Order: sequence, then structure tokens, then C-alpha cells
Amino acid sequence: MLTKKKNTRAAWIAVLALTTVAAWPREASAETVLRIGMTAADIPRTLGQPDQGFEGNRFTGLTMYDALTGWDLSSAEKASVVIPGLATEWKVDDADKTKWVFKLRPGVTFHDGSPFNADAVVWNVEKVLKQDAPQFDASQVGVTASRMPTLASAKKIDDMTVELTTKEPDSFLPINLTNLFMASPAKWQHFYDKAEGADAKAKSQAAWTAFAKDAAGTGPWKMASFTPRERLELVKNASYWDKARVPKVDKMVLLPMPEANARTAALLSGQVDWVEAPAPDALPELKQRGFKLYANEQPHVWPWQFSRVEGSPWNDIRVRKAANLCVDREGLKDGLLAGLMVPATGTFEPGHPWRGKPSFEIKYDKAAAQKLMQEAGFGPNKKLTVKTQTSASGSGQMQPLPMNEYLQQALAECYFDVQLDVIEWNTLFTNWRRGAKDPSANGSHATNVTYAAMDPFFALVRFLQSGMAPPVSNNWGFINNPKFDELVKKARQTFDPAARDAALAELHAASVDDAAFLYVAHDVGPRAISPKVTGVVQPKSWFIDFSLVSMK
Repeated sequence: MLTKKKNTRAAWIAVLALTTVAAWPREASAETVLRIGMTAADIPRTLGQPDQGFEGNRFTGLTMYDALTGWDLSSAEKASVVIPGLATEWKVDDADKTKWVFKLRPGVTFHDGSPFNADAVVWNVEKVLKQDAPQFDASQVGVTASRMPTLASAKKIDDMTVELTTKEPDSFLPINLTNLFMASPAKWQHFYDKAEGADAKAKSQAAWTAFAKDAAGTGPWKMASFTPRERLELVKNASYWDKARVPKVDKMVLLPMPEANARTAALLSGQVDWVEAPAPDALPELKQRGFKLYANEQPHVWPWQFSRVEGSPWNDIRVRKAANLCVDREGLKDGLLAGLMVPATGTFEPGHPWRGKPSFEIKYDKAAAQKLMQEAGFGPNKKLTVKTQTSASGSGQMQPLPMNEYLQQALAECYFDVQLDVIEWNTLFTNWRRGAKDPSANGSHATNVTYAAMDPFFALVRFLQSGMAPPVSNNWGFINNPKFDELVKKARQTFDPAARDAALAELHAASVDDAAFLYVAHDVGPRAISPKVTGVVQPKSWFIDFSLVSMK
């Protein structure tokens, strides 16, 4: 089993001594305050469409904003499913499957007191889709349009009804819409009217900049104060439309802490109450000190996504399969990660309705991996150089540097020479949308960006369909497999749930048989939390509902 040298206790105590967290002011005891150490190096964008992947959605999306549809995060046992949000119901047109009608929730207001209605929905769709709209913001397009690529337009039918049109029949649309957060048009217009600028475009950019500092959504939390790269303070929205989800804590403070040891030290010292992804080697200490550890298998994959452009070493299926057979996932789980992962044998594991029946069995078989590499022309005296771009931290990235160093050592035994290109998380995430052909890839043959598998588009389509290559979506490696395209079309145009599941299972099985990724792990979303914090429900999701949390 390969292992990484564990950090000593002195190392992370030194981190505590050096970190500026020790200087952070303690909150007044008159109100209940929940302080969270995030894995992000910066506060995710606050203007309505977060960056930094699903960590952004978790902290500055689902807190301050709502979408037409949402996720049920109320159970730790049941899978999270799509539920009504700002829309109470929806239906695809029987005669024209590109048209959907959404009925809106009455009586909802934005944080600035303005009403939520059909005009607001159209405005928010056009902020990312209509380039000649005054509120169009190119900076929000990449993190939004790529997640709902078939949405074409929105039209008001009446104050509480909108019609959404897609470019093609798309049964995934209600799921995709969980990513389109509703910002207040009135608040934005207020900033636009006051903005200075040479033209309308400059004024629009100034308005969005101002909006990000004083945001208004419809969510259960409202922005109180914001200091980029330092902290975001949210207060409960006492008049939130869903009375069951009015926050039980008065204030929530979000603090960027990208280094695992620093997060853990801050928790142990009482500077924060909750940390995402604690340092695995500190788990015994945390348990001994009475901190609560939460984990649950997430619809999530920690992979290497292969480049399939001309000249890529991963174009040989023998090489792709060899890499998948050369990794001791159980050793990674039990050693480096202290049990905080589930070994990945695909995007979905047996028992999932989208698993299918792949014929290629992903497991640890070093001899079989070496044999495949020798058949491909490599061996002890002729290594295959592969370069992977990764990050030092980030949303869902787990422990990216130690994990990639583990892979580097493991694959060396199967005649790979792995080179790591380590960059900042948000830069890596931006590069992910630019693709393997872009100079930002820096000659990498793979990228290590974790992905959500909560819905068909996020889990499969955006990676496997040839039409999802950059700049459209996240087919970073430019996969171009006609069989994948055929199965995507079949699933997307199937509106019967059981038949759609069958088509998706066929697509997933085909991707595993093609060894489309190096499948390594599923995250379990580990969190270490003070015993003062109660009511935590860790769902089977990347997301979590902070509204349910109380403080003793």
C-alpha cells in the first residue's frame, strides 16, 4: 500500500500560530453566530451566479438566492431529488416538447422588498442569454449557460406564469434550472441608474459590481457585510417564504481557508465552529476533543478527465484502461484519506438506476495494467509521460495534492511518468471550461476537476457529448464518440422516467467500457463541527441546508 507521510502535530500547531485567524474578532454573544471555514481561497461570487463550482452554489447561491427548482436536502438517508422552488409546478407542452410552462410561487419578495414575478424570471434568464439586454453580464454566462445549454428564451404569460423554450427537446431542463438563481431586477436597476460609465455596457458592469457588494435575492439568508478574500457575513431572512426554512441561527460567517491544516487548527482553537474537509490525520484528535464528524456518500466523482485531442497519450484505450487498473483505491481510502472516500468504479456504483452493466471492471489489478501498457509499447525502460493539471484546494477537490501524489506513485509502477501542474482552484475551474486545446491547459493531457453526478447533464452529458466541447460546456478533452452522442440524444428526448433511466444506464455503461475517465473516488463530504452546533443534516448531496442548524 502506498502511503503519504503524515503531518506532525507540531506542523499544524505551527499553522495555528502563524495563521491570521487568531486575530479574527470574536462575535458578540447576544446573537447566535455560526462560523464556517470553507475550502475556497476566496469568497465565491455573490452577485447571483456563483463561481468556484458547487462550493460557490453551496455558500453564496443556495443561501442568498432561490431558483425555480431546488433540491430536497432534508434527509441524510434518501437521495436528494428536485423539488419546487420559486416555481410551484411545471409541464412540458404535449405538442411541442421544446416549450415548458412554469407556474410561479405567489407572495415571494426579494430582500429589497420588490416582488418576485414573471418579469423577474425573464430578466434573470436574459442576464445570461440575451446579449443585447441591459443587464446581460458575460462574467455570469460561463458558470450558468454551460449548465443549462439548451435553454433559449423566456416569455411572460402572466404575472405568475412563464414559458421557457429550449433549442431542442430536453427532459433535463427542470434539473438544470436549479443552477439559475434569481437576483432582484429592482435592486440592480437602482445601481444601474446611479452608475457612471461611458456607455450602457460600462454602466451595467458598474451596476453588477455594486450589486455584488449589496446583493438581493429571495433566499433564507441576506447579505450583511462582505470583504473579498476575507469574510462574508449573512443574517437570517426572518420573512423567508418557506417558514420551515427560516434560519435558526442569527448570523453565518463564511471564511476562506484553503489549507486543510489551517482549517483544522482554527476549529480546535475555537476560532470557527465548522470546517469543510478537515485534515484526515487530525480525525482522532478531533474525535477525542468531542467534535462531531459528518460524512455521507455524495453524487460526486474525483477523476482525471482525459484529453482526447490529436497526439494525446490517452487516445489509446489500452492506456486508459491500464491507468484505471493501476490504482489501489482501497489503499487510498484506508491510508491517506482515513476512510473518507468511496472507491469509484464509474460515475455511478452498482444499485444506481443509471449504472447499467459495463463489461470493463474497474479494480486494482497491477499485473493486468502492466500487461496493457506493454501491449501499448511501454515498460520499465520506456515510460509514458502524462501531465495532469490540478489545484491545491477547492470545492469537492478533497485533498488534491496528496491524492495526486498518491496517483503519481501508483501509476509509476505501471510505467507512467506523471507530471503535475498545480494551479489555483478558481483558475483550474476556469480552465476547465476552456478545454484541452486552450493555452491555459499548459500542455496537460488530463485535468483533475471533481464533478457532481446529481443529474444526467452534470453527470454524463456535459462530458461525453461531442457538442458539449468548449466553449459550450465541460467536454474538456474533446471526446467525439458517435455512440455517446446517439445515447445522449435518446436520453434527452425520452420524457418517460423509466425509459430515460434505461437510456442513461446504457450511456454510463458505454463510458465505463471506453474508460472515458480515470475514476478514483466518490467524496463523502467530510465536515468537522463543534458540539455547540446541532440540527445538522448531511444529505447525499454536494449541498447542505444551513437553515436547519441551531447553536447551543
